[in-house]
Amino acid sequence: MEVCVDNVESVVNAFNGGAKRLELCGLLPLGGLTPSVGFLKAAKKRISPECEIFVMIRPKPGNDFIYNEHDIEIMTEDIKTFKENGANGFVFGCLNSNKEIDKDACQKLIVAAKPLPCTFHRAFDVVKNPEESLKMIIDLGFARILTSGQEKSAFLGKLLIKKMVLTAQLLKSDIVIMPGGGIDHTNLREILQTTGVKEYHGSAKGKSSRKASEREEVIITDESIVREMVRIGKKFGCEAPIRETLPGDKR
Repeated sequence: MEVCVDNVESVVNAFNGGAKRLELCGLLPLGGLTPSVGFLKAAKKRISPECEIFVMIRPKPGNDFIYNEHDIEIMTEDIKTFKENGANGFVFGCLNSNKEIDKDACQKLIVAAKPLPCTFHRAFDVVKNPEESLKMIIDLGFARILTSGQEKSAFLGKLLIKKMVLTAQLLKSDIVIMPGGGIDHTNLREILQTTGVKEYHGSAKGKSSRKASEREEVIITDESIVREMVRIGKKFGCEAPIRETLPGDKR
């Protein structure tokens, strides 16, 4: 289980609940932005090395995921700085105005991140052609894709996620397809059994989440929800066999 966090309390709760990876962000209510180096250092003090920390690289909010040369320069420098301070990997995604993968921008960031792994984030959920985008992301060398299956939630998008898993298998790629978006302990089992994924992502938002002001929300990860989701993952994550052909194939 990967848990997205934007505060130290959530870091501790996610780790104590059994998360194997943290996605470190700033301002989760805005979809997650690049966090501070201070936050990375504080997080690393509170968890063991067995729990990885992937850092979100996203310098500005918005759902177009289009970055100019100045943005890419900032993102590259952020990656270098986080590498120097012990990040285990990075999370980003770049598109062009046609809602296609910005190959050149992604390539520059992947080169900056090497040898650390990179996740293509939910920019995937707005691409025009998911199948061709999947192939390009594989060719670029991303380690995983975080996606809701181009729906409002991973539960609603679970059939596309399953198709992505099968397509990756047919392409003989070891890329990880990781569902995220609205996943909690009430729907995780069905998502796992439908898609056959081995990793999953969520905030495990608890009742302690609160409004910091009229416009701001503070998302606090609930340790007990993480623990329950980890339990479900261990029990049902490998239960459903994956078909060797795509839906509609006659083979």
